[in-house]
Amino acid sequence: MKKVLIPIFLFILYTFCFADKTFAQKARPDTVHTGIYINSIYDIDFKQKEYTVDFWLWLKYKNKAFDFIQNLEIPQAKTVSKSFSTVDSSDGKIYLLMKLQCVMKDSWKIGNFPFDRQKLRLTIENSQFTSDSLVFAVDTVGKQFDPRFTLNGWEVDSFTVSPGKKVYETAFGDPALAKPHSEYSTFRVKAEITREAMGLFWKLFLGMYVAFLIAYVCFYIHADGIDSRFGLSVGSLFAVIGNKYIVDSSLPESTSFTLVDTLHGITLFVIIAVITCTAYSLKLVKQNKAEKAHKFDMVAAQVILVIYAILNLWFISKANMR
Repeated sequence: MKKVLIPIFLFILYTFCFADKTFAQKARPDTVHTGIYINSIYDIDFKQKEYTVDFWLWLKYKNKAFDFIQNLEIPQAKTVSKSFSTVDSSDGKIYLLMKLQCVMKDSWKIGNFPFDRQKLRLTIENSQFTSDSLVFAVDTVGKQFDPRFTLNGWEVDSFTVSPGKKVYETAFGDPALAKPHSEYSTFRVKAEITREAMGLFWKLFLGMYVAFLIAYVCFYIHADGIDSRFGLSVGSLFAVIGNKYIVDSSLPESTSFTLVDTLHGITLFVIIAVITCTAYSLKLVKQNKAEKAHKFDMVAAQVILVIYAILNLWFISKANMR
């Protein structure tokens, strides 16, 4: 009896030890070595929340069923155009090289516009194979972007490529899955960019500062010219409002208070303060206190100028440091 049980025991032991290893080897996903080289990023449109990117993409793998020409998926892309592709299947491996142009959608952070810093993201997946069958590995040989032509008016702070996983809480209609949960391997590209902002800043806000200066000059007009002082101040008020609408027209809607809102709000408040001071000067003049009205104008002019300059410098420097 013992002689019969020993072979059975050895057979069971072999099954658990070696059959499990064989199953694990079969379940091991294939690796796709992936590299990218970005030629240019352009047409950054804040209003439409999109940008365009041109890049070369290459993939090296063994499993022909992956078929990245048909199954390549770029989830955040509005449109994907393939201008060139070549396949080399020698040595039992597939080398695929493609030239792509994508219009990417993104969510811009405009709180510090135009001193904003943005993160551009691009993700690549295979639409047919989950992470159980396919994983990405990064080809890090050489550079991943052209620093001369990649972005115009922006500086690239960092550029990273990495593999990862994207989780979809759905079974995509597959009844074989026990729960609505799918994982796909991803190849991720992230670029952190900073705008070269001073030129754009003056283009956007020069009209606002000119409007403030026009209102500020009212303090140096004699109190007898009260109509001119009120006229210039009210005109400056509408000029600032018009400037804000022009700037807002180039930005997406935002529920948060941005730097644009802050600077225009400060300017409107200061111009209203100028109008209030003008009304008080008029009251003094009607009380035959012209000299007192003149002294009040000079003191108010210096106080308002200093406060306005400090507030602008504070908020601009704060936005530029983030």
